[in-house]
Amino acid sequence: MTIPPGASVPGGVGQAEEPPALKTVPVRHPWRWVASAVILVLVAMLVNTLLFSHVVRGGVQEGRFQWRVVGKYLFGAPVLRGIVVTLELTVIAMVVGIVFGVVLAVMRLSPNRLLSGVAWIYIWFFRGTPVFVQLFFWYVGITYLYPKLSFGIPFGPDLYTVNANALITAFVAGALGLSLNEGAYMAEIVRAGIIAVDEGQTEAAASLGMSKAQTLRRIVLPQAMRIIIPPTGNETISMLKTTSLVYAIAVTELFTATQNISNANYQIVPLLVVASVWYLFFTSILTIGQYYVERYYARGSSRALPPTPLQRLRQTFFHIRMKPVPAMAEAPWVGPHE
Repeated sequence: MTIPPGASVPGGVGQAEEPPALKTVPVRHPWRWVASAVILVLVAMLVNTLLFSHVVRGGVQEGRFQWRVVGKYLFGAPVLRGIVVTLELTVIAMVVGIVFGVVLAVMRLSPNRLLSGVAWIYIWFFRGTPVFVQLFFWYVGITYLYPKLSFGIPFGPDLYTVNANALITAFVAGALGLSLNEGAYMAEIVRAGIIAVDEGQTEAAASLGMSKAQTLRRIVLPQAMRIIIPPTGNETISMLKTTSLVYAIAVTELFTATQNISNANYQIVPLLVVASVWYLFFTSILTIGQYYVERYYARGSSRALPPTPLQRLRQTFFHIRMKPVPAMAEAPWVGPHE
């Protein structure tokens, strides 16, 4: 027998009572609002300082950061030439460093004590001395120790001799110093990636008759890339900024170009801003590239790949909300049977 709500139940049963509605109270987070307010105030102060703040210099009121001067030299020919040199040094140092790193990592993991010992000493030396000192050594020390470089039979006659000053220019010294130093760091990154691969993969490859070189190239390195890529991307971004150290050996890269201009017009801060803008631009491009490379090698390690920046943008600004599901009709109250 079905009895509607509020009706008397036959047999002396009283009126049915509906359960009281639960009152939901949202959790309060007052400190989040306080932190948000503080951050907004700091951002407003930063924007005001960057765009609207003025200072008096020489009796003339002008913008604190002199954006007019920044815009004048941002795309100047000396600055653009310095950017080209910076990119060349970055590419050369990373390519040579990665190749050296792979070779040194394999040597470090070799059962041959001579190979592993030589690799360990190389890594110990180049990681233990500052890259600034190494740049000076390649630019000044080599020409001081070996004024003439000879090529020929070891402990035998020289077949070709060249002046060290003509061979090792400032650019070559900078590229050598950055590349050899980067090779030591990349060796440890590659070694960590190789060690992270399960040994069973190597054993399975050996059971299939694959050589050690084939196993390394086809089995180990592809799996180790998920671990190698993130720190390698960080090293590339760091190398782009480390190229500014070649300023000490008179290589006219981005930072040196801006300093030469500021030495001529005494606009030190605006030219530093110019260099910073370009460094931020290229590091942002490298960061985006690193993200996509990491996403590529993450295939198979997770069920769903992380969304790309464009996908996140679409989800944020073009999100289509789902229509609310209509509430179900209230079911009739079912009482006890007689």
